[in-house]
Amino acid sequence: MIWSRRQFLASAPLAGALGAQPAASGRKNVVFIVADDLNTALGCYGNPIVKTPHLDRLASRGVLFDRAYCQFPLCAPSRASFLSGRRPDTTRVLTLATPTRQHMPDVVMLPELFRKNGWHTAQAGKIYHTGPEHEDPRSWDKALEESGKSPPASEIIAEHQALKPRNHSMSWHKLKTPDEETPDGLVAHKAGEWIRQSAREGRPFFMGVGFRRPHSPYAAPKKYFDLYDPSKIPLPAVGETKLLPAPAWYERRDQKPLSDRETREYIASYYACTSFVDAQVGRILHALDEAKLWDSTLVVFFGDHGYHNGEHGMWHKMTLFEESTRVPLIVHAPGAKGAGKTCRGLVELLDLYPTLAGVCGLKAPGGLEGMSLKPLLDDPLRAGKKAAYSLAGRHDDPEKSNREITYLGRSVRTERWRYTEWDGGKRGVELYDEQNDPRELRNVAADPSHKGVIAEMKRLLGGS
Repeated sequence: MIWSRRQFLASAPLAGALGAQPAASGRKNVVFIVADDLNTALGCYGNPIVKTPHLDRLASRGVLFDRAYCQFPLCAPSRASFLSGRRPDTTRVLTLATPTRQHMPDVVMLPELFRKNGWHTAQAGKIYHTGPEHEDPRSWDKALEESGKSPPASEIIAEHQALKPRNHSMSWHKLKTPDEETPDGLVAHKAGEWIRQSAREGRPFFMGVGFRRPHSPYAAPKKYFDLYDPSKIPLPAVGETKLLPAPAWYERRDQKPLSDRETREYIASYYACTSFVDAQVGRILHALDEAKLWDSTLVVFFGDHGYHNGEHGMWHKMTLFEESTRVPLIVHAPGAKGAGKTCRGLVELLDLYPTLAGVCGLKAPGGLEGMSLKPLLDDPLRAGKKAAYSLAGRHDDPEKSNREITYLGRSVRTERWRYTEWDGGKRGVELYDEQNDPRELRNVAADPSHKGVIAEMKRLLGGS
């Protein structure tokens, strides 16, 4: 879809009258911010190149979760999982083709829980996956739905399209468009406007803010590209990809690899989009500053799943490596004792539902499969989970894997190890020592000295 300011604003079915009755005073607001395809290449996560001052600021007043994992590295399954508080095996949303509520007609989704309890709920941008079959009108009092995946040619200053064939989109576009006229800029503007309005009216609110970037195409205003010199960006670690089980690789084997120069340019363009998203988050934080809402507002920022930038020779998501399953997660909870600290325990995105419900004093519905992170917000040094679990789907024709699946890959991540089985192990297994090989470049599953580790990891995987 080509973006324009008129089309984007026209796509917003605003509810007009605000509808919800004022709830009891003292309730916490929620600002729930999701970035699409965002990995942990952020300043606050220790990346020395990427400039993210606003997220760094949020991390300084919240808890940064260093080891947070998505349950499925693909948009629709991941979002269905964390918005329902259920694992993908339960939601049965395993592709982009399965509607959110196809197997969950009676589930109370996270924003719906707040709406049912008197909060005014508003959606700005991409929260559920894109499309009417994925959106959830029951969750919102008003919604400005996501729009504008690709920029118009008239706004492009420079661009590059990776050579085909590829099984996913890959291009970058440097734009002359001002921030406020991009779709994500419009989302940030509308969300800030709604936050200020809710503050004036004294109503508790749940504000879902979803940014499209850094999802491909990597399109952002020129000033963000200017922050990065591709020649100074180090090349990613690839390792010996021929030794991987075939399903572990999510690229076409016949595609032309990028040159070193192109690789650096694509990483720089992804970083540009990350800084662009950071700037839009800054507008949300500024709205909270102006409305003086920090002491009464829970702020959550995270990526819906991770993303490869050339690691293992791959781009995109849909793998069960650390780059694709690990996500940034920052939580500011008013009064939490762990503010400004880092939690290194294992957590999962499906933990967000019980966490937000608990912090805001709501009774969570039955059926949730995550744990509340509330104790970790007060004491980030507490132990997290024993293990985090992720799934990925595969089709015998790899180009169909995002819409149809023939079999699944299942991965379990502990403090020390990552273990992955493809099709129950029939199509390959992987074991990585995260202590000695954090980039997961050496699959040691065939090493007989690790038989005991594999037995324990298989037991954990069976308990997922």
